[in-house]
Amino acid sequence: MRTTQSNSKRQTGSRKPLKRFRDGHGSANTSPKRGDNEIRKNGGEAGGSPSDILRKLGIEETNSGVFSGEWSGSGKLLESVSPIDGEVMARVRTSTTEEYERTVQRAQEAFGKWRTVPAPKRGEVIRQLGNALREAKTDLGWLVSVEAGKITAEGQGEVQEMIDICDFAVGLSRQLYGLTIASERPQHRMLEQWHPLGVVGIVTAFNFPVAVWAWNSALAAVCGDSTVWKPSSQTPLTAIATIKIAERVCRANAVDPAIFSLVIGDGATVGERLINDSRVPLISATGSTKMGRHVGEIVTRRLGRTLLELGGNNAIIVAPSADLDLAAQGILFGAVGTAGQRCTTTRRIIVHESIRQEVTRRLMKAYERVQIGNPLEEGTLMGPLINTRAVQDMQAALRAVREQGGEILFGGESLKGPKFPGGCYVQPCLVVARHNLKIVHEETFAPILYIISYRTLDEAIAYHNEVPQGLSSAIFTNDMREAEQFLSCCGSDCGIANVNIGTSGAEIGGAFGGEKESGGGRESGSDAWKTYMRRQTVTVNYSKELPLAQGIVFG
Repeated sequence: MRTTQSNSKRQTGSRKPLKRFRDGHGSANTSPKRGDNEIRKNGGEAGGSPSDILRKLGIEETNSGVFSGEWSGSGKLLESVSPIDGEVMARVRTSTTEEYERTVQRAQEAFGKWRTVPAPKRGEVIRQLGNALREAKTDLGWLVSVEAGKITAEGQGEVQEMIDICDFAVGLSRQLYGLTIASERPQHRMLEQWHPLGVVGIVTAFNFPVAVWAWNSALAAVCGDSTVWKPSSQTPLTAIATIKIAERVCRANAVDPAIFSLVIGDGATVGERLINDSRVPLISATGSTKMGRHVGEIVTRRLGRTLLELGGNNAIIVAPSADLDLAAQGILFGAVGTAGQRCTTTRRIIVHESIRQEVTRRLMKAYERVQIGNPLEEGTLMGPLINTRAVQDMQAALRAVREQGGEILFGGESLKGPKFPGGCYVQPCLVVARHNLKIVHEETFAPILYIISYRTLDEAIAYHNEVPQGLSSAIFTNDMREAEQFLSCCGSDCGIANVNIGTSGAEIGGAFGGEKESGGGRESGSDAWKTYMRRQTVTVNYSKELPLAQGIVFG
């Protein structure tokens, strides 16, 4: 997973009227362009015109980008540009150095009080946050779609993921279990217990602009921590809208809302300070491997903790016994969903040579039917890339494919014309490639799918594992032995391994994360909560003697 930057998202000092706020505002309500008609029409389904929805979510033409219990922001202006049509949605006043310092200080103060609240009471606040997100789901999901370019189903699904992790965290708040340990010394009791850790820094990427915050903050909150969130500069409005929902829930419960703090700003002003800040014992960062390596080096140098969710180069093995109808569905969603911009996107399929021609035929037919365009329109399966820089990166990768001997079978073109405003639309691409091409081993954050042949399962697993990333993986097979080999210690080396489902669409109940250059972090379900707490081993002596461990006699 990575973020991309381009001049389509820029610091600005201009103050021209914004299209999203023009409808229903007197003389500014001019005849809209086609893109605005589309967004207005679909916005109406979400609860009104675009300006109505934005205001319902607390978004104005110019917004404060810092929250530390109170809203502020006096830094540079940041424009939020929708990849749907390249239009500015709203502006955000980013954080200054002084505002960053105040935010971390307030998060520390809030943590001092919040950690003393019983965990089930903390869970009650998160239960109410989940309900508030249910009420806002349609509108917030619409904003995710407009700001990140996701189709409606995925925008709504992302907010549902926030709701689901809140539900999970509520139950977790009564299950922060320690252990009782047998002591070798008579009349001694040993146990381990878990305490809140402190201020958690959360750095998120554009492709899941709110769900990853929820994964981290819902668990951190029930564990007794406060959080400071630095969202992607590509998607600041979804962050502001989310924190305003969390603020209302906190105030309704007489909880210091600084437990959910926010700092929007650039790397120099916010990012570098956050990862270098010894007051923040844990940094949870989602982004590119390059970013994660930098974060890991800085935080480790100060002996802090990291939770890194980084790149993925995910593959599906398609065995001769596979249900090809099922496999084609899984591959299509995995490769084309979110326009290939998920960390779990399927980027390689490793297909047995006996069925490669048939699998390729089915995929070509499916790719020809993929409807590309405004992600808010019914029937659209693939919206835009996040910005024009992402389009350029995709084209550069395809040039490398040609130079290295790969064959482009379908797509890859940048799409132009009135149906594709903004310059961010592309055709998904199918490529026949050798397993060892340099470009195949790199993560290109775009809808490029490499088709690779294999002869034996051992060979397929070797091809699968030879890339530096290790996030998500899958095999389609009806052979139990093949499935079990893939899941064994000699099989997939990824943090996620699936049988007869694709690489995308993880449920929140399992720990999410990968190995190798995917970062090694685990978020969401299972026992990922332990990352947000500190473990304490306790020994209680209730005897009248003082025996030493290991039978040592001293004095």
